[in-house]
Order: sequence, then C-alpha cells, then structure tokens
Amino acid sequence: MRADELDYDLPPALIAQAPLTDREAARLLVVDRATGARTHRGIRDLPELLPPALFVFNDTRVIPARLLGNKPSGGKFELLLVERLAEGDAHGRELWCAMGRPLKSLRAGQRLQVGALSIEIGERHGDNMVLAQLWAPDGVDRALDAVGRLPLPPYIARDAAGDGFDALDRERYQTTFARTPGAVAAPTAGLHFGPALLGALEQRGHRLAFVTLHVGPGTFAPLSVDSLAEHPMHEEHYELPASTCEAIEAARAEGRPVIAVGTTVVRTLESAADPRGTLRAGPGATRLCIYPPYEFRVIDGMVTNFHLPRSTLLALVMACAGADTVRAAYREAIDARYRFFSYGDAMLIRP
Repeated sequence: MRADELDYDLPPALIAQAPLTDREAARLLVVDRATGARTHRGIRDLPELLPPALFVFNDTRVIPARLLGNKPSGGKFELLLVERLAEGDAHGRELWCAMGRPLKSLRAGQRLQVGALSIEIGERHGDNMVLAQLWAPDGVDRALDAVGRLPLPPYIARDAAGDGFDALDRERYQTTFARTPGAVAAPTAGLHFGPALLGALEQRGHRLAFVTLHVGPGTFAPLSVDSLAEHPMHEEHYELPASTCEAIEAARAEGRPVIAVGTTVVRTLESAADPRGTLRAGPGATRLCIYPPYEFRVIDGMVTNFHLPRSTLLALVMACAGADTVRAAYREAIDARYRFFSYGDAMLIRP
C-alpha cells in the first residue's frame, strides 16, 4: 500500500480539542464490513447494534510522562518519558528512555531537576532519544504524579502545562478501566466507555475481556516512506492474559464475534496469534504493521476513532473494512461534521 493512498483533506475545525462533557455522548458511524453500508448512531446505541459479542479492551494507563523545567545553566527543557527500562536500584534510581527537547542541549552527565524529581541525562538512544536516570525521595512514581504533565497528542493545540493545562484531561484522557501504568498515549477508542455503557453491554448479553498494550509516541509518527512495506514500525509491549485467550476461544465456539475496541487491541491480538489464529498468553512485543491486504486471524470487527491521514492506524482500519469503504466513510463523516482524532467521535466496523 502506498502512503498517498492514506491521504484525505480534513478541515482543522473538526479536530477535537477537548473531550465532550459526557463521556458517552460521542456519535458513532456504523460501517458494515461486508457491504460498506453506513448508518449514523450514537456510542450509547452500541449494545443493540450487534448480536451477543465479545468486546476486548486495552486497560493500559497513561502516565504523566511530560516533564518541563529549566536547566541550571539557563534555558528550558522538555522530556517525554517513553519507557521504563529498569526498576529502581538500591538507591531508588530508575533507568528510562526519553525523548528530549532541545535534544542537542541535553548532554550525558547533565543533572536536571523538576520539583522533587532528579534527572541525570545519559547517552543517546537511537536517533531522537536519550537514556535518563530518575530518582526522588518518595519514589519516582509519586514524583511524576506531582510534577509530570499528561502527554496530550501534538494535534491538540491547547498547551498541557502552565495556564493552558486543563485538569479535566487527567480524568478524560484515561479510560475508566485503566489499570496498568505505562502508556504515553491513550487507547482512544476506549475513552467512550463509562460504567453505564459497559454495564449496558453486559446486560445485553455481550462479554468483556482485556489486554494491556502500552501505547508509545510512535503511534503519532507520520509515514516517512512511500510504501507501508518499508515503514519502520515502532515497537510496543503488551500482556495478553490467559483469561482473554479463553474468552476468545469460548466466543468462537459459541459463534460470538470478537470486537476489538481500538487499534491497539487489534495489534495485540493479531501479534499474539499463530497462522491458525491460536493465541499465546503472556507478555510480548509487537512491530506489526497492518495494511491491506491483510487476513485477520482473531478479530471480526472493531470500534475505532477517526485517525490521521498518512498514519498506520488508518491503514489498519482500511485493512479491516476495505480502503474504498473507509474513504467513503471518512468523506461522509467530514460532511456530517464528526469530531476527529483522540477526543473525537467513533466508528463501528460491524462484522
């Protein structure tokens, strides 16, 4: 698939800059996977739009990974913590991989301070990252909760720091079932599901299961090559519980469709499956880039938000529903003034 096949024109006014007042008030564009037929509903209608199914969610928790401060020599710096590489040693020092800005001014051995959090910059790590040692008197996690900022996506124009920081993001850029800290971006399809909707799904006969995939900053990386086959896909770590594997096996035996809530769930399940679709429980890492044509081994449909042009996320959705079907759906969503991206509306690709 070529990168230019993922282009579309989006009016900037349709990029959602803040969450809706009601988490479960999002619009839902329903797309039939087989026929391409489209209908307009709301996310609250989801329980009645499918026969009893198995919905699989990502329970990762977004950490306040954005650190802003001043260097002792003057000038500002910014670090985005990407991954904890080593737990605390005997002195409570943790090793992290971080993206730094301005990267050129961050030198190995440099000491920085953000509130109670101490930082020592290490060696470069790849093209645009550094290693960093972090420690704090009461532990790194507690210090991050106090001084870290939520890493909102770059297309949200509000500044998530200082006077522009909206405390509502602490709650709303997080799913209600977030459990395991480690993500630097939210699994956004799950943001629409509050306790009422989750309860309504179960009351209607649907079942729920969970995976954990820690979303990394690579999810926002634009394509830098002309062909997706050449795209250097970012790595993300996941945990697939045995209980979820058992739930999927039971769903298959009962004829229940497996509905992935978000692209992160799709990548987790498809990465953990062998060619016959048999899942292996446990931890793993994925660099799987899904684009047409792709034969899905596990999922039958998905709930997803509307994604950026020239993104691997949009390519995955096209693999699920068909490129022409998704292009037509996006055109209709734009005409109908749907809200796009992380805080935007949703689409159901129905089996």
